[in-house]
Amino acid sequence: MTRIAIDAMGGDNAPQEVVAGAVWAASDYGVAIELVGKPDKIEYELDRINAEGIVSTAGGFKPQRIKIDTSKLDIKITQANEVIEMGEAPGQAIRRKKKSSIVLAVDAVATGSSQAVVAAGSTGAAMASSLFGLGRLPGIERPAIAVTLPTIKKPVVIIDAGANTNCSPEMLYQFAVMGTTFSKNVLGVEEPKVGVLNIGEEAGKGNELALSTYKLLEANQDSLNFMGNVEGREIFSGNCNVIVCDGFVGNVALKVTEGASSMLFKMLKKEFKADPLAKIAGLIAKPFMKRIYKRINYEEFGGALLLGVKGITVISHGRSTAYAIRNAVKVAKDAVETGVNKKIADFLENNSINPVSNE
Repeated sequence: MTRIAIDAMGGDNAPQEVVAGAVWAASDYGVAIELVGKPDKIEYELDRINAEGIVSTAGGFKPQRIKIDTSKLDIKITQANEVIEMGEAPGQAIRRKKKSSIVLAVDAVATGSSQAVVAAGSTGAAMASSLFGLGRLPGIERPAIAVTLPTIKKPVVIIDAGANTNCSPEMLYQFAVMGTTFSKNVLGVEEPKVGVLNIGEEAGKGNELALSTYKLLEANQDSLNFMGNVEGREIFSGNCNVIVCDGFVGNVALKVTEGASSMLFKMLKKEFKADPLAKIAGLIAKPFMKRIYKRINYEEFGGALLLGVKGITVISHGRSTAYAIRNAVKVAKDAVETGVNKKIADFLENNSINPVSNE
């Protein structure tokens, strides 16, 4: 049975929502759980779940109560009395707080106690702990965050979504390899198309990084299914399955997407309450709205894989609910069972980078 380590103390809603999501995942997906954090607080939440169940507003509509008997689940508690807060400098914090929940959760993967880690706390701390605690895959300069977003067709992977603000073309090539492997083996896209996020579709558009990356991926079309540049408006068309960019651009694109989708649904809800006729229309539209919301809700994907480290790390949103944590555990489980890291390493070992022609 796959065991997933959870930083029970990380995130805006920890430990209540984190523990609930971990228990929910253990019940639904048949995984073992290692909850890392303060035992008294974790045990309190487990007792509460046994007594009251898990209350979730998954889908953004009517709350539901899920009854789960935690005694029937494989749940291990690992003590960690320190917590790295969101405002702390990640590098300094993991060196100073060596017994923090995120450091010990990553250590559980490094020592083989668990096969993957899920963290909703400080993204920087999760990245730094994973990099130093697990190390990099051979052939990878820097790990990258792979975020999965819905489209009108197959999901799209944006990589990097915030791990590296300064990148080289070679790093973006590695991101393309990692994103392609993830898309193919975890998301089930047969031949993922790779694109470079840019300000125009033409080959000559963009800054120096975009231009050089385009040439490098074009020179390596035998190993990667490169389709060219992708504009921001085309992210959700579904025509491209893996979009590569540096972490600065990727994170801005991600946050704009989150803000726009949230605004849209708030506007629709407001309009459906504007007058009696709108309320009737809202009642009629509610089932359709629920289906659309389910497709675009970030909680459905749970978290983003940190690809490029020798282990599975899933980074969840800081405000993750139990439903998001549940789905993040599913992402971790699938990544472990599909052997995505080994396939990335095999690809890089068997495919050397073709140099760019100076002609």
